[in-house]
Amino acid sequence: MGALAGVQQERAGQRVEDLRGHVDVTGLLTEGRAAGRPLRTWVSLGLFPFTAYAFYRVERRADARGPTPLVPPSLLRLESLRRGPALVVPFSIGFGGFMFVIAVALQQGLRMSPAAAGLSLAPMAAAFFAASLAGPRLVRRFGSRVVTAGGIIQGVGVVVLALAVWRGRPDLGPLGLLPGVAIAGLGQGLQLPVLFRIVLSDVPAERAGVGGGVMTTTQQAALALGVATPGTPFLALAPGAGMRDALVVTLLVQLAAVVLTTLLSLRLPRAVG
Repeated sequence: MGALAGVQQERAGQRVEDLRGHVDVTGLLTEGRAAGRPLRTWVSLGLFPFTAYAFYRVERRADARGPTPLVPPSLLRLESLRRGPALVVPFSIGFGGFMFVIAVALQQGLRMSPAAAGLSLAPMAAAFFAASLAGPRLVRRFGSRVVTAGGIIQGVGVVVLALAVWRGRPDLGPLGLLPGVAIAGLGQGLQLPVLFRIVLSDVPAERAGVGGGVMTTTQQAALALGVATPGTPFLALAPGAGMRDALVVTLLVQLAAVVLTTLLSLRLPRAVG
């Protein structure tokens, strides 16, 4: 029995090593720092532009011959679907980076428990939910300018949160975080759901699923990229500058992404079908 247990343990260890190898290859940006950035991950990253171009060629040929490809290039001729991902990318990068950084800062910097850290961000979720419910009515009245207003509100929330972090640590708690996260969540709720509606409004009904898939894939990829882009400088700055200063810098990076999203929203069609 002991020998059998040893064999099973060895196989389990091998599976863990195999999983780590897959993480090294597919998660260079999100896991590369912790994994030591082995050579094969850099090779994979270097090959990405070529594989992406090959994928585009294959999809374009399939689109021209009739079958519905995974990502129809002809769908990208729609103005809303060309401009939509350009807004979703900076928005999702900023949001993904913020959620990663704030979780680390609250638990390691402020020594909150996971439950307390989650409750500290509950006002953001509540405000997002309320804004997303009001979004359709606001769009009917104000069109795509709802996204612009949401960006401005989110930017105010990020500034309020950065000031709270700068002034409040080490005594910062859920009440100190509440105004900033609530305002930011309200702005986010006026952007993302409305943005998806605007982008997909021009997509033909028979390709609605494909259009939604393109937007969702873009969003998920940008969220993962957000963990790496604001997350990497945060992890690099925290040991030397301290958790507070590193968090403030990261919030300013997110603010830049919010400003970019807000400016790009001005290019959206004013009327929404």
